[in-house]
Amino acid sequence: MRNSQEFRSTVRRGLRVGCPSLVIHADLADDASSPRAGGQTSARVGFVVSKQVGNAVTRNRVKRRLRHLAAGRLRSDPDLPGSLRVVVRALPAAAQQPGRLVHDFDAAWRKSLDRLELRAR
Repeated sequence: MRNSQEFRSTVRRGLRVGCPSLVIHADLADDASSPRAGGQTSARVGFVVSKQVGNAVTRNRVKRRLRHLAAGRLRSDPDLPGSLRVVVRALPAAAQQPGRLVHDFDAAWRKSLDRLELRAR
């Protein structure tokens, strides 16, 4: 995600799943905006890492880790709907306990997708 309107609507309308090192907001967008080549849309993920997490070097390190984790989940599940919008907000524990980040991301990702499937029915 690149514009603040997408972030804002996902955080406001989407469901929230929290863990000690991060919070995931997920929603299914109403419109299939931002089509990719060939007219297909793909799931979009955005990241919020505030100054509370640490200095610029630390924040960028946390963002790179989160991007890597999200890209792996998007590649491993090609059946995700193109209207999926996810905002991942890092908490200070993401920098203080980096070993926990993978576990928390996996748990929150699975839980948010499970809850979205229930909401869609």
